[in-house]
Amino acid sequence: MSKPFIIPRLALSSLANRRLTAILTIASIAISVMLLLGVEKVRNGARQSFANTISGTDLILGARGGGVQLLLYSVFRIGNATNNISWQSYRDIAARPEVAWIVPISLGDSHRGFRVVGTSDAFFERYRYGRDQPLGFAAGEPFDDLFDAVVGADVADELGYAVASDIVVAHGIGAVSFQDHADKPFRVSGVLAPTGTPVDRSVYVSLPAIEAIHVDWRSGAPPAPGQAAGVARVREIEEGGGLEPRAVTAALIGLESKLSAFSLQRFINEYPEEPLTAILPGVALTELWSVVGAAERALLVVSAMVVATALLGMVTAILSTLNERRREMAILRSVGARPAHVLGLLVAEAGSLALAGTVIGAGLLYGILVVGRPLLEDATGLYIELTAPGRREWLTLAAIVAAGFIVGLLPGLRAYRMSLGDGLTIRV
Repeated sequence: MSKPFIIPRLALSSLANRRLTAILTIASIAISVMLLLGVEKVRNGARQSFANTISGTDLILGARGGGVQLLLYSVFRIGNATNNISWQSYRDIAARPEVAWIVPISLGDSHRGFRVVGTSDAFFERYRYGRDQPLGFAAGEPFDDLFDAVVGADVADELGYAVASDIVVAHGIGAVSFQDHADKPFRVSGVLAPTGTPVDRSVYVSLPAIEAIHVDWRSGAPPAPGQAAGVARVREIEEGGGLEPRAVTAALIGLESKLSAFSLQRFINEYPEEPLTAILPGVALTELWSVVGAAERALLVVSAMVVATALLGMVTAILSTLNERRREMAILRSVGARPAHVLGLLVAEAGSLALAGTVIGAGLLYGILVVGRPLLEDATGLYIELTAPGRREWLTLAAIVAAGFIVGLLPGLRAYRMSLGDGLTIRV
């Protein structure tokens, strides 16, 4: 060739002549890249949101047992405690100088499959999730009366509850219960705003209310007919100070100084009056994530396979057109192109498709995040930080583009071996 052989220009011209195939190939790569990067973003966001299911709490107190088990029933409302904490022990620990605040948690009842949590007003003030976000009320206010209840966002949505709705608490945690506290109904005083955490799927009442609905129960059995204490009687007991809790299931603890976390944890673990344990929420969450995080890794592998499939589809599309392009290659050879130029042309085409698909896919992802991120956070509580691609993401994008050039060697080598005579031969 009398003029320099400009491979990139030829590659772009060749792709322009086959624009429909090129557009479809770029679209498939772009969607797969968007999926891969999206899974990575959601994976990191899910891990962060999981770790931030509870934030601002320095220790979680419970009966002696496993740390993950304590985390599951106290925060995620999964499973049951091996034992309770006596009220005297709770008060002793609450009086420690290291403790800035403490929030009791009492479990054991439910409402139509949702856990009922006995706690104090401090729960709505002290509980934090996500990036140290406080709980908010979509409607109403915290409980004030003995038989007030606050419901989470999912409870209100699924059961159609609003402020002033009446609910009946059931004994036990089953979805169906045959022992309801129907003689002591509650009134919804508030509906919490969505958080995307287990808070949304819980009903909250005061600790005295938990005692009130069980005041006439003995050894876990309901009162005999005609011996139940009515609402009026329970209110009389409340006025006399007779509804002080006898035990709680767990407690959330905030410290005056985080430096005292380990010393207080050691004191609780060695508490002489009864076997107790205290866990650091962050450590327990990391331990729990190591168990459930296998699913996110599997999802990432599937996404990588989708990208690999898109690249293989691109190679297949290029290979399928080689027979039709033999004359084109032969003409290029006849005007001075060397076999290496033909190889470079096919590799450049594949690399250009991979590059275009990667850039478009990344752009689509960030465009969707800009629009949909607030909606996703409101609906699920999953916060995805919108930042420039990090080192890992840049390496992933570069690897995809490099893979596009590499897989382009397959059709390139095949075209490389096509002879000039084979390309000019007329076949009948």
